[in-house]
Amino acid sequence: MEVHAILLALIQGLTEFLPISSSAHLILPSVLLGWRDQGMAFDVAVHLGSLLAVLYYFRKEVVTLTLAWSSSVRGKGHNAESRLAWSIVLATIPACVVGALFGGVIAEYLRSGWVIASATVIFGLLLWGADKMAQLHKDEYQAGWRGALLLGCAQALALIPGTSRSGITLTAGLMLGMTRAAAARFSFLMSIPIIFLAGSHQATGLIGSGALMPWSIIGLGVVVSFASALACIHLFLVLLNRIGVMPFVWYRLGLGAVLFWVMAGQL
Repeated sequence: MEVHAILLALIQGLTEFLPISSSAHLILPSVLLGWRDQGMAFDVAVHLGSLLAVLYYFRKEVVTLTLAWSSSVRGKGHNAESRLAWSIVLATIPACVVGALFGGVIAEYLRSGWVIASATVIFGLLLWGADKMAQLHKDEYQAGWRGALLLGCAQALALIPGTSRSGITLTAGLMLGMTRAAAARFSFLMSIPIIFLAGSHQATGLIGSGALMPWSIIGLGVVVSFASALACIHLFLVLLNRIGVMPFVWYRLGLGAVLFWVMAGQL
């Protein structure tokens, strides 16, 4: 069980912030190796680890944005940081609305291997197209409310398994003319409230359900996902401008092909 927990937490931490779809990767151990689902408690643990990683990496930005947002709420005016903070708040709303209205439908009808494989390929090609047409001249502070809303709608699309939250928001950022690094930073920052809200919702569902597991496994999930996510964020931001997005596009296309092959073999 510990080996399963380590591998699944590692997959979650690495794929949560790369544009390659965490759901596409998490389905592989269950399909190829017959591993059972670790349960909601473990899912909450690995998402907590990912959340702590992005909070730690962007701790200075989070403090600055929070203080600027708080100051604007108290009527002390706006600056670039407060406008960015409000953009992140606005970008969080679409996913919350779509999740509240259609979360049950998505969980029941769209968590199939065929959907995940299709989304992995389709949204990988969309990332390719966005990068080819990108103007790459804006930073995250220039998103504006329209851009924030578009990024939020893109994040809502990530509720479709296989889409990749990081991938689709990076795609939207490139479409808005952001540099690759700026689009990635905005994607990471807007992941904080959505991961927190999703994790809180899952944790609420655990209360009184009796769906518990050993604390050692939960702790292992948090630590491994934190470490892998932290390393992933750092390396991704360092390498993105050097290698671009095409390695991730090709990886997605290959992964989608593998998933289609696996699903076809089960017919």
